Amino acid sequence: MSGGISIQRVKREFREIISSEEAAKCAIKIELVDDKDYTKLKGTIAGPPDTPFVGGTYHLNIEIPASYPFNPPKVNFITKIWHPNISSVTGAICLDILRDQWAAAMTLRTVLLSIQALLQAAEPDDPQDAVVAQQYKEAPELYRKTARHWAHIYAGAPVDSSTFELEGKIKQVVMMGFSEQEACTALSIHSWNVQRAVESMLS
Repeated sequence: MSGGISIQRVKREFREIISSEEAAKCAIKIELVDDKDYTKLKGTIAGPPDTPFVGGTYHLNIEIPASYPFNPPKVNFITKIWHPNISSVTGAICLDILRDQWAAAMTLRTVLLSIQALLQAAEPDDPQDAVVAQQYKEAPELYRKTARHWAHIYAGAPVDSSTFELEGKIKQVVMMGFSEQEACTALSIHSWNVQRAVESMLS
C-alpha cells in the first residue's frame, strides 16, 4: 500500500479522535510531533478512576509504519509508569493488539482506549516488567503504593497520604548521595527496603 493512502487514513483517524465525544470524556488526546509529519504522533491518556494512576497524565510516542493499517503502530510510554505490562525503564507496552491481535479495522482511537483500559486491568501473567508483575502478585498493597507514588512524581497525580512513608525513604537514600530518580527506582525494585536498594546501587 502506498504511503499516501496510509497518511490519508491516519489524518482521518486523527480528526476522529479530536472530534470524538468518547475521547474527550475519557481524556484521550493526540497531536503531531512535527506540523507536517503524520507518521510521528504523541498520544495523551488520563489515568483511569479507581486505579493508582488516577489524576495522572501519561504521554505516549506513536510511530506509524508504512504498512499501516495492516500492521500496528509502534507505541511506548514517554511518561514513566509502574505497571506489570509496561516497562518501568523503556516504556515498552505488552498489549496483544500492538502485536499479533492487530486488525486493519482498528484505529488509533482503539489503541489509546485499549492502553487506558490496560491501566485498569493489568495482566501480570503476561508481563512486560517481571519485577513489577511479581510485586503486583505478591504484595498488592505495596504495588498500589509504588504505582501511586510514580503517578505523583512522573505523571503529576495529586499527592496521596499513602505515599508519605515512601517519600521519607527516598529522602533517606538521597542523603547518601544518590539522585531522587535513582533512589525511587532502586527502592521500587527492592520493595522499599532501604538497605537492599542502597546495596544494589553500590554493587
